[in-house]
Amino acid sequence: MKLANLLVAAALALTGMTAQSAPAAEERDASDLRVHLLGTGSPLPETFRFGPSTLIEAGGKKYLFDAGRGVIQRLYTLGIPFNEVDKLFLTHLHSDHTIGVPDLYLTGWVRGRKVPLQVWGPEGTARMMNRLAEAFDYDIKVRLDQNPGSKVDAVDVGPGVVYEQDGVKITAFAVDHPPLESSFGYKFEYQGRTVVLSGDTRYNEEVIKNAKGADLLVHEVAAASDELMKTSPVIPKILAKHTLPEEAGKVFTEAGVRMAVYSHIVLFDVTEKELEARTRKTYDGPLVVGRDLMTFDIGDKITVSTTEPKE
Repeated sequence: MKLANLLVAAALALTGMTAQSAPAAEERDASDLRVHLLGTGSPLPETFRFGPSTLIEAGGKKYLFDAGRGVIQRLYTLGIPFNEVDKLFLTHLHSDHTIGVPDLYLTGWVRGRKVPLQVWGPEGTARMMNRLAEAFDYDIKVRLDQNPGSKVDAVDVGPGVVYEQDGVKITAFAVDHPPLESSFGYKFEYQGRTVVLSGDTRYNEEVIKNAKGADLLVHEVAAASDELMKTSPVIPKILAKHTLPEEAGKVFTEAGVRMAVYSHIVLFDVTEKELEARTRKTYDGPLVVGRDLMTFDIGDKITVSTTEPKE
């Protein structure tokens, strides 16, 4: 077992959860609700943490939340056909959450997406997607003109229920990510199970309210060493827009979630071990420091598995 898997197993050993290397799909425990961390990183162009993106599978359908750098590569590694990913929900329009959208949109034709890419997001989403179609007008005319998959169906939404079909209910809720006026977290409900994605946010009561009793809460986090907080003119300003680990631990505790997971991890001279230790000051429940290509199968148990990146 590689180091990443050993770390996960150790973190979960005392919680009653299980961890394993990713088996073939047919060998996994039967679960109708599955969460994949496609990208757990930040705006930094790291190779071990791609841009923020999370895929939820429920009832055989796929729902993508944000599309950061490398989203198509991560879908390919998991063996998920691009044509099956036709629903995208954006938390906000910062480039680290949207820079993979053109790849998702245009490369979908390779695997034969025959329907428009549907996109939901805050104010400005429809304009961005329509302008994207204009930007790639030449490619679309040459290769995709007669393909409905070349179309986009994008809509601006506000807080509230934004999707309800096939037993899935998705609710957007406002979070606090200055200076943006419109930034969302999402609550995903399916067959009595709940997954909540915080989006980018400072400590926020709306996250706690929507994540009460959730099976899985995927939350952003940012931390820096004391030295950098004292000497850097920039890093304190960055952290002021995000959630510190002690604050995230408070969110996990107050929400009473079955499992807490970190994604969109922004660390400045702080190790993952230190990140967990700081979280433990305010939270003593199941915690996973997310890594790209982690999968959470949610049933009576929550099984955590990892897939190795392809060469």
